[in-house]
This record gives sequence, structure tokens and C-alpha cells, in this order.
Amino acid sequence: MQNKRIIQVEDKVPPKLLVPLSIQHMFAMFGASVLVPFLLGINPAIVLFMNGIGTLLFTLITKGKAPAYLGSSFAFIAPATLIIQQWGYPYALGGFVVVGLCGCILAAIIYKCGTKWIDVVLPPAAMGPVVALIGLELAGSAASTGKIVGEGVTSATVITFCVTLAVAVLGSVLFRGFLSVIPILIAILCGYAAGLITEAVMGEHVIRDGIAAALQQPLFMLPDFQTPKFNLDAILIMLPVLLVIANEHIGHQLVTSKIVGRDLLKDPGLHRSLFADNFSTALSGLIGSVPTTTYGENIGVMAITGVYSVRVIGGAAVLSLICSFVGPLAALIQTIPGPVIGGISFLLYGMIGTSGLRILVDNKVDYGRNRNMVLTSVIFVTGLSGVTLQIGNVSLSGMTLAAIVGMLMSLLFAAFDKLGISNDLAE
Repeated sequence: MQNKRIIQVEDKVPPKLLVPLSIQHMFAMFGASVLVPFLLGINPAIVLFMNGIGTLLFTLITKGKAPAYLGSSFAFIAPATLIIQQWGYPYALGGFVVVGLCGCILAAIIYKCGTKWIDVVLPPAAMGPVVALIGLELAGSAASTGKIVGEGVTSATVITFCVTLAVAVLGSVLFRGFLSVIPILIAILCGYAAGLITEAVMGEHVIRDGIAAALQQPLFMLPDFQTPKFNLDAILIMLPVLLVIANEHIGHQLVTSKIVGRDLLKDPGLHRSLFADNFSTALSGLIGSVPTTTYGENIGVMAITGVYSVRVIGGAAVLSLICSFVGPLAALIQTIPGPVIGGISFLLYGMIGTSGLRILVDNKVDYGRNRNMVLTSVIFVTGLSGVTLQIGNVSLSGMTLAAIVGMLMSLLFAAFDKLGISNDLAE
């Protein structure tokens, strides 16, 4: 960090820096964020619109003190797919609205009760691995998106992936001055160029044809707005996701707090950020978009670049809004090759995993105490083992199941302490 200046949350950014930094954030979230509407069978333009609106609302509600970009949430995909198959997409929208409103109610409860319960329910020995799992369980997704595993692996995809990852890694430690704050953007551009070159060498024209098709899109297009419908059964299928997104949100805020060097759970407060996150989800359901969530990809960008300014995040939100109306722009961004997105995600997801380990280090977790060793061990294995708990139509696995297991174990250990029967009580 000695070779680059930290740009703090409230710092102003000159226009010559603001534009490329904002573009970097938008590119970082784009691949994952537009994947969700594709999986649910809707036009991604409405999602880009809501990403921009949601991010600006989040910044406003948190008083500009919590830098976060809101992108499409993956937590809703499984129940939403089930609802769409049985009743149709409008009823999934109704579920989004209800979950978002319930999340706002949860934020109000936290406002009244405070956040001290987090240290009991998720102590550092549990929160560290839970946060780490947010990134680690996505490692497979980054590899498959990058087309270095599974079907579709070719020498071209591997070269493009490696070029993107290499530029991002080397740039983060070698670039100086202005270049040191945009290594992700440079890596994306280099990866894109590598994709075009390798395609040309192999006689393929997928990216080139995509660019040609994008330039033929209408200059101005309105997003596809829809209204929700409500069904009690559909709502009950969707409602358990609230636990998932609450855990994810707390984890993201803890990671961001470590990165920016401020306790965001206290100022602006967990109640504000959680309310803003869920209010955006409810609003998304009302207009036909998918739920939003604070994005790990953008947290990773902040960790690598040392740029935490909410003005940069706001700039990315404005760009997302513009892309939702300008057809060629949105279509051009969609031509970014999968190996490029995968190469960037490979690094960014790893940064989130490392942030979880940092929680353990910063809190000086004592693994001489049996409870800490057991907590961290069981949480990691639960999250990475692929174990799934099926409750009705809801499946719990990965970080979500690991967080629930960690919370139950922490509460049990706290009860043992109250009874004085623990064998590792602190002196």
C-alpha cells in the first residue's frame, strides 16, 4: 500500500479517475449480475436498471458511509425457479417483495436490540470461516465460468483465462500511480484482447459476431417492467431465503469493515445497511427485477485497489442505469468472454476467502481452546462438503448451512458456559 494512496469512503475523486474506477466496478459485477436473469428467463436490462437504483438507494440510506454495490442475488434462484415452474414469474416477484419487507422488519428488530448478540451467535471463530466460505464456495463457479474445467475447455479459453488472471495478479503488486487503482479494468481489457486474438487464430468468430450484433441493437430501449402477484404457497417457499441473505449481508459488512478499517455494524449501523439491502429487494420485486444483494466481487475490487469511495460506487451505479436504456452498450458488455469473467472472479472470490481468515487473525482467535478449534473445523467442512439439508421445498447447503450449524453450536457453547460445565472456560 506504500506505493498507492488509499481513497477512503468519503473522499472525493477527480473526474479523470472517477470514470475508469466506476467502469472497473461495473465490469466486476456484470458477469454474475446478468447471469441471474438469464437463469430465470428474463431480460437483463431490468436487472441493470435495478442494480443502479438499488446501489444509489443503499448509499443514501447508509448516509454514504458503507461502500457497497448491489447486484443480483443468487440465494433466490432455487426457490424462484420452483415458483416459476408452478405459477409463473409474477408470483416469484411477489415472493421477492415479501422477503424484502420481512428483511426490513428484521432490520428494525436489530435497531431495537443492537448487534452485541452477533458476538454470541457468531463469535470470531465461527464468523471467520463463514465469511471465508462466501468466497471459497464460489471457487468452482469461477473455474467453470472461466471454462478451465468441465465442458467447453479449449486452449483458447485457458489462454484467455490465464492472461486475465496474470494481469490482475501482477498488476495488483507491480502497477504504480494511476495504474495501481485500475488493475481489474486493465486485466479485463487484456483478457478481452486475448480472447479476440485466440479466436482469430482458431478461426472462430463468437466474440466478433457478438460485437457486430450489439452494434445493431436499438439505441434506446425501455427495460421490461412487470408487476408482482401473490400466492401464500409461493411466499412460504421463498421466505426461508431470509435467513440466507441475512447471514450473507452480515458477512459482507464484516469483510468490508475490515477492508476500509471501520466498524460498519456500528456506523452507519447494521440496521441501516440491512434495511437498505432488503428495501432494494422489495422494490425489485415490485418492478419486475430480481432481488439484489451487496456484491462480493466489488468488495474484492476495493480490497485490491484501496479505493473505497462511495462516489466511485455511485458512478458505477449510474453507468449501470445508462446501460439499461442504451441497447448497444448493454449488449457490448455481454460480449465479454466467460474466461475473462472467470479469471477476474478467480482472484476476487479468493480475496473474500482471505478476508474471512483475516477475521481470525485480527481477533487473535485462540485455537488452544477446544471450542474455537471445533467451531472453525465443523463450519469449514459443512460448507465445503456438499452436504444439503432439505426442508420441504427449501435446500440449505454451503455457506448458509455452515452458518446455521455455527450459530447452533455457538449458542450451545454459550449455554454450557452459563452452566459452568465447559472444559475450556476462559480464566
